[in-house]
Amino acid sequence: MDTKAIKRSLEDGGLRCTPQRFAVMAFLMGQNSHPTAAEIFEAVNRVDPRSSRATTYNNLRDLVQAGLVREVAVEGRSARFDAKGIRHHHFICDRCGSVEDMEWYNVPKPASGSLGKRILRESEVIFRGLCQKCAPSRASRK
Repeated sequence: MDTKAIKRSLEDGGLRCTPQRFAVMAFLMGQNSHPTAAEIFEAVNRVDPRSSRATTYNNLRDLVQAGLVREVAVEGRSARFDAKGIRHHHFICDRCGSVEDMEWYNVPKPASGSLGKRILRESEVIFRGLCQKCAPSRASRK
């Protein structure tokens, strides 16, 4: 994604385009993986060592709140972050903790009022199991 598109996405999300926020967003948009906050901090600091860990974490929080980045909670492990623009679900490996994108399936919204006073913003399906790398092959089970 080009510089102008990143700046526009930040502005559309109601965020100022600071150098540190831009660096975090640019890094995430160039990833197919789902890095942790620590991995993002390390990658951003390799390019520009002026950003502190706290600034990186605060920028991630702001990007999530603005809806530009999704935080993927992985039980018992560090959260991972995703800036992939198209709607999708996730698969999380129980063994290695890897996070993979899954094709989007429409999830039916509950009938009006069935959530009480809650307001549903979005829904996501998280598939859990063993990834192809961790699952035993069919040949080894025979």
